[in-house]
Amino acid sequence: MSLSIYTGKKECGVAAAKFGAGKIREALAAQGECRIVVATGASQFDMLTQLAQEKDIDWGKVTVFHLDEYVGLPETHPASFRKYIKERFVAKLPVPPMEVNYVPGDAPDLEAAIDRLGRHLQEKPVDVSFIGIGENGHIAFNDPPADFDTEIPYLIVNLDEVCRRQQLGEGWFPTLEDVPRKAVSMSVRQILKSRCIVNTVPDERKAYAMQITFEGELSPLHPASVIRLHPNCSTFCDQPAASRLSRLTREFCAK
Repeated sequence: MSLSIYTGKKECGVAAAKFGAGKIREALAAQGECRIVVATGASQFDMLTQLAQEKDIDWGKVTVFHLDEYVGLPETHPASFRKYIKERFVAKLPVPPMEVNYVPGDAPDLEAAIDRLGRHLQEKPVDVSFIGIGENGHIAFNDPPADFDTEIPYLIVNLDEVCRRQQLGEGWFPTLEDVPRKAVSMSVRQILKSRCIVNTVPDERKAYAMQITFEGELSPLHPASVIRLHPNCSTFCDQPAASRLSRLTREFCAK
C-alpha cells in the first residue's frame, strides 16, 4: 500500500489518473483488453477529467463497470451515478469504451438485475479499480459496519446518516429527506479482487476518514481500512486530507 500527498486536490486527481492510466496501458499491452471500475462523487472530478484526456489508451478495448447507485433513483436525476459517468467520463472519451456496465438502481426487479451484473463482473478479473473514501470511511456505499465477508459482488445496502449528509453537503440533493436511504454497492471483497486499486481522496473533510483508514483499527466499523490488506493499492490525497495522519504513517506509506 502506498500513499502520495499533493499540495492541492487538482494535483492529487491528475496524479491518480496518470498512475491509473499507466496500469490500463499495461493491461492492454499484456492481454489486449482491460476491465476497470470507476467511482463517482465530487472527489473524483479532477481524476476523471484527466483520465479521459490520457493519450495512447485504446478505450475501444476497455470494459467499464461502476461502483454503486442509489436505489429507486432514475437516471435523469441530477444525483444519478449513471448520469454522472455518462456525462463526466464516457462522453469525454475520444472513442466509446468496448462496454459500459451501469448499476440499474431503479430496475423493476432489482435483485435479478444486480445478480446479472454481478455474474458479468466476475467473468474476468478487474484490472484497475478507481475508488475514493467517504467522510464516514466507506468505500463504494459500504457504510459502517461494512460486510467484510460476503462474496456477493453487488449488494443492496442501507446508507447511514453521515453518508447521506455528505451527499447533501456536496449539493446533490436539496434536503436530507431527498437523499435515498438505500443503494446498490459493489461489495468490499469484490473491490479487493481488483488487480490494482487507485484510491483518490482530496479535501479536508476527508481527513478523519483518512486517519481511520490508515491508523484506525482494521474493522468493519472503518470500511476503507480493508485496503491495507490489498497488495497493490495506491492512495493519492492532498495536504488537507492528510492533515490528521501522523508523520510515521506519512513516511512509512510513502516508501
